[in-house]
Amino acid sequence: MRDVGAIGLAVFAVGMSFGAIGVASGLPAWAVITMSLVVFAGGAQFMAVGLVAAGNPFAAVFAGLLLNARHLPFGLAVADAVGTSWRRRLVGSHILVDETVAFTMAQPDPASRRRAYWLTGATLFVSWNIGGVLGVLLGEAVGDTDALGLDAAFPAGLIALLLPSLRDRQTRDVALAGALVAVVTTPLLPAGLPVLLALSGLLLMRRRPGRLAC
Repeated sequence: MRDVGAIGLAVFAVGMSFGAIGVASGLPAWAVITMSLVVFAGGAQFMAVGLVAAGNPFAAVFAGLLLNARHLPFGLAVADAVGTSWRRRLVGSHILVDETVAFTMAQPDPASRRRAYWLTGATLFVSWNIGGVLGVLLGEAVGDTDALGLDAAFPAGLIALLLPSLRDRQTRDVALAGALVAVVTTPLLPAGLPVLLALSGLLLMRRRPGRLAC
């Protein structure tokens, strides 16, 4: 709960930045708030606001779909934590974000995975949307998020969550290979594709006795 609370505060701050940047870019307040409620994807929302402000809404939709394509393998990885009823899957799929998956995957047993998924997802959804509404009301008061370092909050939190898993040599090799692919291809490819190509690191997975590599 302590770790989820810390990530929630970061999400709240970045949500305020998104709300302020959204209205400063010329979007109506209702559109910014509705986007946070319906889309709930920080990186895709920031990118969409920039493309819409540049007069290219179709590119915003395509880029958002491309960037969020990573949620397909995410969903497969945490399906057991979401549940089997259609109601749980409907709501659970909406709160599936990077941090929710990271917190869930870090848990050792099914019961802990379920608690982590729903606690993290609900906390981040509420924090993001409250922050977004306040950001809209405050307008440009949030300022430059990069200068405040808020843009680093998400990756820093994810790295901290993943560090214990990197003690395993095979996991470490796969992670380093995927990171290398993403870094090399980021300057060359559209946003979203480097993240998907990073999955090629899984090619280094070796079959262990009694286990299937996945």
